[in-house]
Amino acid sequence: MVAVTAMDRNQTRPVGAVAGIVLGAILSLGLIGGPPLAAATGPTLAQLIGQKLIVRMDGTTPTASLLARIRAGQVGGVILFGSNITTKTALVTLTRQLHGAAIAGGQPPLLIAVDQEGGSIKRIPWAPPTLSPPQMGQLGSSSTARSQGQQTGAALEALGIDVDLAPVADVPASTSSFLYRQGRTWSFSATVTTNLANAFAGGLESAGEIPTMKHFPGLGYATLNTDTNVVTIRASRAALAPGLLPYRTAIANRIPLIMLSNATYTAYDPYAAAGWSPAINTTLLRGTLGFRGVTITDSLDGTAAARGYTTSHLAYRAARAGTDMLLITGSEATSRDVYATLLADARAGSIPLAGLRASYTRILALKTAG
Repeated sequence: MVAVTAMDRNQTRPVGAVAGIVLGAILSLGLIGGPPLAAATGPTLAQLIGQKLIVRMDGTTPTASLLARIRAGQVGGVILFGSNITTKTALVTLTRQLHGAAIAGGQPPLLIAVDQEGGSIKRIPWAPPTLSPPQMGQLGSSSTARSQGQQTGAALEALGIDVDLAPVADVPASTSSFLYRQGRTWSFSATVTTNLANAFAGGLESAGEIPTMKHFPGLGYATLNTDTNVVTIRASRAALAPGLLPYRTAIANRIPLIMLSNATYTAYDPYAAAGWSPAINTTLLRGTLGFRGVTITDSLDGTAAARGYTTSHLAYRAARAGTDMLLITGSEATSRDVYATLLADARAGSIPLAGLRASYTRILALKTAG
């Protein structure tokens, strides 16, 4: 799912590895950002909704509108793509501007994220990893994967980026897997994938970067890209079980962030994809597997269009299902609409307040840990 100097980093975003989501991390929230987060009053509905949203930025410099939304607490994070990135100097300036807007508004630290998997998905071309997941998979070395993760984390930290939306933890079921064809998987072996993906994630965390295991509960059987197609996986629970192994290990290692897939799994929930399925993101992930960190959807925009829905509709369903953060990669106008729609839904009582508060607690713990 990059860094400034150590002094800048401490001033702008005290984020790092999460050693469990605990209530104690929330008791001090009144110290963050002044009156809007005062413990006596708690967060407003606007803050509960705003912190859920990770949005895309238009262009290479932040618009006045985006900065104003960040200052107002209507955005919890920004995802950067190749179209937002030019030079290292420009990127550092950009991330400082974005982080600074949250500080100026007295908001929680902003999360800035990129997809820096290595190989075919590498938004910052000059930054590590220098090896792709398939190359690391061929080597089969956990120490190499960890080193690549550590180098990647250090480079992202130095650029002011907080979250790497990596590693991919999907175990391809065959060469028909779309992720395998894209060169994004480690191995056909669940054990090898588990070892290397978790080593890479550990390397990221050791450098102060937030890793993201994706795409739960696994896209190994998906033959079409879930960003642009409606994908239904009809494999049995027994067949899907090996794909859960990387997540079981990651949860035992206290992974802070897990991305939910856009596929539907009939074995778990025939009616909703993982990103907006309570059966998957609550019953399976939190109940059965014991995950205590933050969940985030995969990008909702493409899959919404493929299903004939608006992005706001899927964002609403994901929020109702208890998914913590919502990834919106459409235009800034789209993410503004999502925020307005969710806020209206929350005010109308159609999104459970208890769920919003629980997500807010987890998100703030993620942002203020370390």
